[in-house]
Amino acid sequence: MSRSLRPAEIANQLGISTSSLRNYEAKGIVPPASRASNGYRVYTDEHAAYFACIVAMSPGFGMEITSAVLAHLQRRELEPALWLINDAQAATHEDKCVLEEAEGLMKGLPIIKSDEGSRWMTIGEMSAAAGIPSSTLRYWEHDGLIAAARHEDNNYRVYDKFQEVKVHVLKSTQKVMYSSDTVRLKQAVRSLPAWDLPAMQALIESARAVLALRNREQLRGLQSLYRLASQLELV
Repeated sequence: MSRSLRPAEIANQLGISTSSLRNYEAKGIVPPASRASNGYRVYTDEHAAYFACIVAMSPGFGMEITSAVLAHLQRRELEPALWLINDAQAATHEDKCVLEEAEGLMKGLPIIKSDEGSRWMTIGEMSAAAGIPSSTLRYWEHDGLIAAARHEDNNYRVYDKFQEVKVHVLKSTQKVMYSSDTVRLKQAVRSLPAWDLPAMQALIESARAVLALRNREQLRGLQSLYRLASQLELV
């Protein structure tokens, strides 16, 4: 039999505020609560499982995917929810592959300065090579994450191979949720000395750690999702 739970009980158990509970309910991420005779919200064990799922899933999957998955579960649509999860995990694997590409590119870099033999790439070539829109490259340049030189003949942006590695590292963490780890990673990218290969290797290791953390956070989210699906008798 499902218990009646006060918002404060659930909030304290999950380490979040009661206003967060109300916000999740208002956005339709969890089923509406019933009301006591005094007008206060009354939650159940099912609500508690939904809230626990939000807290567990959002660090690894983000609120957009978490909300969509839980919306499917409210409609008792398990398969569409699982495919959303599958797509998110596939994206994590794709990011891992991009980071491996970055490491492969780095191993091929000559240990020389960029103006002593490196092949320059136009912004279009960089966009095609990395699979990143030119607008994103311009934004990253404006934000100090990558640096472009200017072609001596036409003043167009050109990038060296060292910048290509940085672009791949940045791409590999685009889908990672905002956190202190991602802030530190971007700070490291900004301060990375040009053609400092040991520093670049350290940056790649930091990016790998960020992806590994996302992988573990997704696993924790899946554990909570399974408990909710079981409580809803969907599995």
